[in-house]
Amino acid sequence: MKPGTRAGQADAQEASPSHGAEVSDQLYERLSAYAGRRAATAGTGRDPVNAPMIRHWCEAMGDTSPAYRGPDAVAPPTMLQAWTMRGLSADPEPDDGTGRSAAYDELLGLLDGAGYTSVVATDCEQEYLRPLRPGDLITFDAVIESVSRRKTTKLGTGYFVTTRMDVRADGELAGTHRFRILKYRPAQRNSAQRNSAQRKSAQRRTAEVEKEPALRPRPVINRDNAGFWAGVAEHRLLIQRCTRCATLRFPWLPGCNACAGQEWDTVEASGEGTVFSHVVIHHPSFPAFDPSGEGGPYAVALIELAEGVRIVGNVTGVPYDKVRVGLPVRLEFLRTDPDLELPVFRASEGG
Repeated sequence: MKPGTRAGQADAQEASPSHGAEVSDQLYERLSAYAGRRAATAGTGRDPVNAPMIRHWCEAMGDTSPAYRGPDAVAPPTMLQAWTMRGLSADPEPDDGTGRSAAYDELLGLLDGAGYTSVVATDCEQEYLRPLRPGDLITFDAVIESVSRRKTTKLGTGYFVTTRMDVRADGELAGTHRFRILKYRPAQRNSAQRNSAQRKSAQRRTAEVEKEPALRPRPVINRDNAGFWAGVAEHRLLIQRCTRCATLRFPWLPGCNACAGQEWDTVEASGEGTVFSHVVIHHPSFPAFDPSGEGGPYAVALIELAEGVRIVGNVTGVPYDKVRVGLPVRLEFLRTDPDLELPVFRASEGG
């Protein structure tokens, strides 16, 4: 990720000021006074930056960059916040001074008291100033960076609150992590809108009973994966291969994780594979995803192909409760409806 880019963003977007966002927004004047005050007390990472955590992260993310291995390894930049995070328990440890500040609680209390009781996280933004290396001791603190004027979004009217965490390695500023939430009052629909929504909901339920069986959602096809779907149309499962280092990759990506090469060709999978892991879907009931058409339960598996890459797909040929890790499977193509054909994996009862 480039410095200053956003790591994610929800549907709530800053929009034009609400109809009540006049210049004399007295609540905003009170809220803005909190900018620059601490959002949390200073803290220290539980552990120094270390190779096992880096390895686990890279394995989970599928990142095989050589920069994160060996004696000169650095931590992936996106791990910036990982070294500051506590466990699931809300209580700090005895020697951990971290916790939400009184100023931050006061700020949220003001918003709650004014009726802005709902909250949604909208985006986060990280900036990387220097690499983190095994052995670095992490310290951090957070401030309330800004509070927006009142805004109107599709969710409702409210205020965006941005906090900034400064992360230091051995006392040197290594990066910043900005986190933004919207504290809002949900939009109210008038009686005509509610009645209209209820009628549409009833119409949808009636249509669902009367219409043809549910169809699977259409895959999103773009310039990065169009070649894969072209192969499926020809009953071929194509795997990308980097022409610089010959590393195979799946799913399809615009660049190589191993060497960052941008050029690639393809190899066709043999079709042989085994179940690497799987889940059984019990709810919600969705007949389009169930090979039997009855809505489930059904198994979805992560298949390890003979070529070494993995792909998610349905397992057919055996009941859902017979799917197991290590089960041999073979590729076939299933036409789910007149306009969609997908790769699936067939196993035998005694496989």
